[in-house]
Amino acid sequence: MASVEEELARRLAQGQEVVLATVVKLDGEPPSQPGAKLLMSRDAALAGTLGCSEFDSAALADSDAVAAGGSPGMRTYRHDLGSIEVYLEPYPAAPTLVVFASTPVGRALARWASEVGFRAVLAETAADLPSDVGGELYVVHTNHDAPDLVDALEAVLPRNPRFIGLVGSRRHTGHHLEALRAKGVAEAVIGRIQSPVGLDLGARTPEEIALSILAGLVAVRRGGQAGWKSSKS
Repeated sequence: MASVEEELARRLAQGQEVVLATVVKLDGEPPSQPGAKLLMSRDAALAGTLGCSEFDSAALADSDAVAAGGSPGMRTYRHDLGSIEVYLEPYPAAPTLVVFASTPVGRALARWASEVGFRAVLAETAADLPSDVGGELYVVHTNHDAPDLVDALEAVLPRNPRFIGLVGSRRHTGHHLEALRAKGVAEAVIGRIQSPVGLDLGARTPEEIALSILAGLVAVRRGGQAGWKSSKS
């Protein structure tokens, strides 16, 4: 059976939302010990224990509010033999970055995305998207010559991505946007598609281009002010 630490690492690598409860203080002689841990989702215990079913149930009852609030906090749980003080720490679900096309830029994006807090999914086509792609979603297509680019974008648009970007200037991507219009995609949606994508870093190599794209995604996620490449680039 995996330890709490191993299960936490596994869940975070998968981009899942979890809450970690840790006993920090005892009063009396409750059936627990300092450092005892319980890993939880919003509605289920995943690994570990705080010492007894009463404490675990009490922590689980609080996990939804802690996850929703996004801030850690202390709770006191009582038992006939004493009480414990528990630190509840939420780990929010990582946003998902869908990278279409295994180009040099796409591979660099997928390789580095986890370093800045994204769960990366590298897909050649829409058919390669896993069923659990959802939540806060970012999409970048890295091959403007892909014949199925429009189909790939159509597949992710119903999932309401927070960001969509196309690698390439409007000279290379404009006909794809026109194809989306012809399919009835709303102008407000098309207007949110960033092309070219990436901050204006003067990037030339695939790795530099990937870096400029990731920097832009971080700016979008954190609400920062950033200068995108010109549509004439």
